[in-house]
Amino acid sequence: MQIDTTLGGLESSLGAAAAAAEAAGYDGVFTGELNNDPFLPLVLAAGATERIDIGTSIAVAFSRSPMAVAYTAYDLQRFSGGRLVLGLGSQVKAHITRRFSMPWARPAAQMREFVQAMRAAWRCWSDGEPLAFEGEFYHHTLMPPTFIPSRHEFGPPPVYVAGVGDGMTRMAGEVADGFICHAFTTERWIRERTIPALAEGRRRLGKPMEGFTVKAAIFLATGTDAEIEAEVATIRSHIAFYASTPAYRPVLALHGWGDLGQDLTQLSKEGRWSEMEGLIDDEMLHAFAVVAPLEEIPERVGKRCAGIVDRVSFISRVHHPVLVGMLK
Repeated sequence: MQIDTTLGGLESSLGAAAAAAEAAGYDGVFTGELNNDPFLPLVLAAGATERIDIGTSIAVAFSRSPMAVAYTAYDLQRFSGGRLVLGLGSQVKAHITRRFSMPWARPAAQMREFVQAMRAAWRCWSDGEPLAFEGEFYHHTLMPPTFIPSRHEFGPPPVYVAGVGDGMTRMAGEVADGFICHAFTTERWIRERTIPALAEGRRRLGKPMEGFTVKAAIFLATGTDAEIEAEVATIRSHIAFYASTPAYRPVLALHGWGDLGQDLTQLSKEGRWSEMEGLIDDEMLHAFAVVAPLEEIPERVGKRCAGIVDRVSFISRVHHPVLVGMLK
């Protein structure tokens, strides 16, 4: 199992952080899209490292066009020497329409076309195939020679698609090279819903699960007693926030927590955010997070991921540099 870490923000020390992660033995450094662009930090990370993967986990696809992402990814693949992992997610309707002011349709179908359209651009640039992508959501049919980037030897990057629901997950199995499990995911959800949906998508494509990567992000609370206590409070807050989002309610329903999701949604609408984390009990906490002393983490993570996860990263405010060595 590959162990990744997350780079935060766009700071002058980011390159040094990426280099330190490589020296510590991590397999990849990934960026998310919260309050900064997810691609710019990877330029610094690529320039400061030689071996590890660099990637997005995730970049919001529907806030951009497939062509714009194709150009950015093609350049990052060149600059990193072929080490890019392009992770894409759909976000939810409110953010796409109200924050980014972009159209929202049927997300699984739109994401399928997004990936297919990017690959059409890459084939045009790398193989000389005429650009003639005509879909329901995207149309790319113009590529004069002036706008074709110079070819490089590394080929297109692998594309991972993030999701929660069965439709997006099946689609990822068909068109992507890997799948990114949302942080609001339990081991039971991955085993009972994610893996079967991915396997169905692979069957439709006529390919097995072998060679297809499943990447998970796990909430982690470890270290000293004080560190664990502080981390648990933060994790409860994160779980409450995600659980208030109706799109993620099927995860709660699988565990019999559907009513709690409705209560949290109502509290969020009333702006009573500080009250929400108090509704996350220990059973729910441990379903979504690994909470244990440092020496117990390898066993806990190994059991949680066995047979279902190929890459893992941890969501934690506290960095434990010895952890990667323990897990490997």
